Amino acid sequence: MEGPRQVEAVLGNLALGMNFLGHLYVSGEDPMVIVGNFMADGVKGRDLSGWSPKLQQGIRMHRHIDSFTDTHPLTLLGRERLRAHCGKYAGVALDLFYDHVIASQWSMLRAEPLQLFAQRMYTLLSAHSDIMPERAQHMLPYMVEHDWLNTYATIPGMGRALAGLARRSGAGDRLAGSETVLKEHLEAYTAECLAFLPLLETHLANADDPR
Repeated sequence: MEGPRQVEAVLGNLALGMNFLGHLYVSGEDPMVIVGNFMADGVKGRDLSGWSPKLQQGIRMHRHIDSFTDTHPLTLLGRERLRAHCGKYAGVALDLFYDHVIASQWSMLRAEPLQLFAQRMYTLLSAHSDIMPERAQHMLPYMVEHDWLNTYATIPGMGRALAGLARRSGAGDRLAGSETVLKEHLEAYTAECLAFLPLLETHLANADDPR
C-alpha cells in the first residue's frame, strides 16, 4: 500500500501546498530554518551538504514532521475515517484537514493573527525563493496569489482547494468532495489535530537538531 508521502511524490508539484500551515506553525522563528522546512519536499536524498546548515536543519525538521505524522495513532485514525472516500489519497486529504483545523482555531493557538503570520511567511519565503528547488520556486507565487494559508480556514475554501487538486492530479472523486467528510466529522478532526500538535512539538524538541 502506498503511504501518504509516496502519493504526494506521485502528485509532484500538485501536492505542494498540503499541510504548509502545519509545517510553518511548528517551524520556530529562525528565518532560514523556516525556508528549509518549506522547501524540503523539493529536496531529494540524504546528502544535504549542498545547503547551508540552517537550511539543512529546516529540511531535517520537515522530514521529522512527516515521519512522525505518518505513523502516529491520531493521524492513522483520521486517515482511516477518510479511506472509504479517498482511498490512497486519504493522507493527502488529512494534511489539508489539519491545516483547516489550525487555521480555523488559530486565535487559540497563537497571539499573532493568522493574516499577519501568513503575510510574514509570504514575505520571508518570497525573499529567498531564488535559493529554493525548482518545485518550490514554481509553486510559491500561486501560494501567495491565492493566499493558501488563509484559504483553509473555511470549509468552502477547503472544498475549492480539494476540487482543484483533484482536477489537476487526476484523483477525481477520490479528493473532490472529501470536505464532506471533514464537515461530518469536524469535531473529531478538530480534537485530534489539537491533541496532536503539542505531541509533535514535543517530538521536535527531543529530536536530533530539528530546530
